[in-house]
Amino acid sequence: MTTISFAEPIGLPDELLMMREQLRRFIEQTVLPNGEAWENEGMIPRSVFRSLGEMGLLGMRHPVEHGGTDMGPVASVLFAEELGRSTYGGVPASVLVHTDMSATHISRRGTEEQKLKYLPEFITGEKVAAIAVTEPGAGSDVARLKTRAVRDGDEYVINGSKIYITNGIYGDVYIIACRTDPEAKGSRGISLFIVEKGTPGLIIGKKLLKHGDLCSDTAELFFEDLRVPADNLLGDLHKGFYAIMDNFQNERLVLAGYSMGASMRAIELTIDHARLREVFGGTLWDLQATRQKLAMLATKVSAARSLTYHAAAMEAAGMDCTVEISQAKVLACEVHVEVVNSCLQLHGGMGYMRGTPIERMVRDARLQTIGGGATEVMLEEIAKRF
Repeated sequence: MTTISFAEPIGLPDELLMMREQLRRFIEQTVLPNGEAWENEGMIPRSVFRSLGEMGLLGMRHPVEHGGTDMGPVASVLFAEELGRSTYGGVPASVLVHTDMSATHISRRGTEEQKLKYLPEFITGEKVAAIAVTEPGAGSDVARLKTRAVRDGDEYVINGSKIYITNGIYGDVYIIACRTDPEAKGSRGISLFIVEKGTPGLIIGKKLLKHGDLCSDTAELFFEDLRVPADNLLGDLHKGFYAIMDNFQNERLVLAGYSMGASMRAIELTIDHARLREVFGGTLWDLQATRQKLAMLATKVSAARSLTYHAAAMEAAGMDCTVEISQAKVLACEVHVEVVNSCLQLHGGMGYMRGTPIERMVRDARLQTIGGGATEVMLEEIAKRF
């Protein structure tokens, strides 16, 4: 099976290289044999989270004192890449929401009591986390959200709804974005709250049927006079928007990493196919147009991968890298869509058939230019800093 080196990052520490090999074995032995069954079930089993927890791979963005390994953003990108290489987009969707998009809010802004209560079970995979920001009228435009949290003595009462929530059915703990100051305009007056499954007033809606990422569950959430202790406020009151924007940096990095992993694997699978597919008295690989197309795709992936790791290194160094992360997210995800569509074309009719990796990867890729900040939103983030 073909394996190509796409602009391999220089100087990766041995612990990350070992983690990559460990994760590749896990994907080979666990994900690939079971992925189709998980797609049919619409979710991955909890044993996946527990296994990743046992390998120490769910705590890379959490502090050592709370059971994590605090390996930083470069490790997160490498982790996301390898999950992307599995060819089952729902696996990184569910796992990365848990590791890098929701639980990180608690490790970054939680009180010591919140960290001690939630992080250990997130890190072992005993409990699964989810982030609930998106509403029917507030997707990338977070400032438009309408879910309300009103203080009532020692509690907050939450009313509203969320949609397109990954791990919405599966999750145990939800980070909910609510408007806490109705008089504040735009991004002001938003706060985050920790809500546990089973809290009265939390209604988990139907599982939503998606175009791709079929083995990640996605749901609607409804809040009807849901009461949580005031201690469940996560971070500073009315400052939730800034927390969301800050964590978006990490979210966009791992989405870029996942896109690169999937793109690399799609090219490798297509090279293997082209070398075997007999056409016009030779193989598909014998045609110059095929080789040059795949070479150009590999070049674009290498460029996007270099930018992604550069942005991750800047983030690890504490530098202002909003532009670089936005650029990495745009380039990696747009290239991802181009790669898998081109690879399906080279697979011909076979690539159009359900059950083939390329067909599945085309479906899964489509979300990447939307989720975590649509391409157009990212381009505005870049342009307004010119």
